[in-house]
Amino acid sequence: MVWWKKTLIGIGILIVLALILNIGLNYWIRKQLPVIINENNNSPYQITYKTLEVALFDGNAIAKEITVVPKSSLKKTDVKAGIYTTIQSIKIEGISAWSILFSKRIVAKKIVINNPEIILFKDNDRALNDPNSIRDKVVAPFKNTISVSDIYLLNSSLQIISTTDNKASLIVHNLSMQLDGILLDDTTLKEKIPFTYKNFEIDCDSIYYRANEFYHLTAKKIHTDKSDLKIADFRMIPEYDRGEFVRRIPKEKDIYTINAQEIKINNMNWGFKDSVFYFNSTNVFLEKVFANIYRPKMPPDDLSKKHLYNKLLRDIKFPLHVDTLAIRESTLEYEEEKTFEKGAGLLSFNKFNMFVTDINSGYGHKKLPDVKITVNCRFMNVSPMKVNWRFNVMDVSDGFNIKGSIFQFPANQLKPFTKPYMNASVEGMLNEVYFNFSGNDVKSKGDFAIKYDDIKVTLYQKKNPKKKNKFLSAVGNLFVKNDSDEKVVEAEVEVERIPEKSFYNFFWRNIGEGLKKTLL
Repeated sequence: MVWWKKTLIGIGILIVLALILNIGLNYWIRKQLPVIINENNNSPYQITYKTLEVALFDGNAIAKEITVVPKSSLKKTDVKAGIYTTIQSIKIEGISAWSILFSKRIVAKKIVINNPEIILFKDNDRALNDPNSIRDKVVAPFKNTISVSDIYLLNSSLQIISTTDNKASLIVHNLSMQLDGILLDDTTLKEKIPFTYKNFEIDCDSIYYRANEFYHLTAKKIHTDKSDLKIADFRMIPEYDRGEFVRRIPKEKDIYTINAQEIKINNMNWGFKDSVFYFNSTNVFLEKVFANIYRPKMPPDDLSKKHLYNKLLRDIKFPLHVDTLAIRESTLEYEEEKTFEKGAGLLSFNKFNMFVTDINSGYGHKKLPDVKITVNCRFMNVSPMKVNWRFNVMDVSDGFNIKGSIFQFPANQLKPFTKPYMNASVEGMLNEVYFNFSGNDVKSKGDFAIKYDDIKVTLYQKKNPKKKNKFLSAVGNLFVKNDSDEKVVEAEVEVERIPEKSFYNFFWRNIGEGLKKTLL
């Protein structure tokens, strides 16, 4: 037989053997994978699938119609807590056949999970109780079943539902995630984040999160990667209307309603070092925020001490640094209400722009630069207002300086606050207002100056707030200096801080003291 015939026969035999081996290995792996997935799976979850296709030449495997349920639910039908998942398909790429043959463990390059619908039933309404349980019951057993470098999660939905009231604490729609360069081993499992990665990207169309009994958060079009986060249409919404909220709080507490068209955090650097969380960012931008702060005065006062911002930042228990925070083209409202019958007094700061630099926690520091805050807005949507505020986080006396100005303010624009809250209104023009206060946790001292014209006070009847009290109005105007005679009237102000009140109460009491000394 000539040599080339022998060669062809040899090649043919090798091809036939390879085909037989491939068919045999494919058959064996199809039989072995259920053993690896379930019998070698010491997690609390049972995994099943309808079909499995294996192509060793390509190094790929595709499982379809996968179901994941708690093993406990298979034995006790009344047991509901745990993760329940249905998955359209899972594609594993770059499979090492030798790993299945000799280590009974799947080793692959990439896993693509298509259209999973994930529901986590919990016996309470918290989204996460103990992150360690996720590490111990899900991540660690996963390591013994499969080792993969890249994970892609496509078009998934996620819900976390309480078994006690059947209410969702978390709902995520159309969630996609890409996690590249994963390393999961015995060393990483000891860390707060039980694996390392080179890069990640996460996108979702919308999210709902019930933060606590009183608030839920929503957002749309979230995108984040290793360095940046972008959130569209963020909302923080009270669970109850004002009346119900007040009935549920044992003592005075603010109600917050916050919307932001967009939130951007740039150049993030975060993680854990020596088991301590840290967060750094160069820029945080909040665009077109609407924030309403409503304070009901009907419940008893909260007599706990209200710390100033120096101490609040100084006492944060992890390293935090943000170079700049900017809030742009926004609206801030403050409402205070003594009774529902009279209605709430309203102060508004429109076209609100705030720029803050050098935000730091005190963790691990002995010295820090001042936090500097600049605000430009229109007070009550009519008058330009500027504020410069600074303080140092490491100053244990909680010292601060705040100064600013308001120009061409028609006093009757205060009626939305003074009428319901003080049963009074003021007319006239505040042409120029200046303030410069320095203080600490105990007291403040500074200067107040004002130039004004034609100030007139109107007081209203208690029993019929729509009608003027002419007698008391006349008496009140006897004590008010009508104008400043085209001069800027100056006064020195000194105020003792009420520790149970906020910084803003402290600040407005300084303004009030200045008005008393210049107008009366």
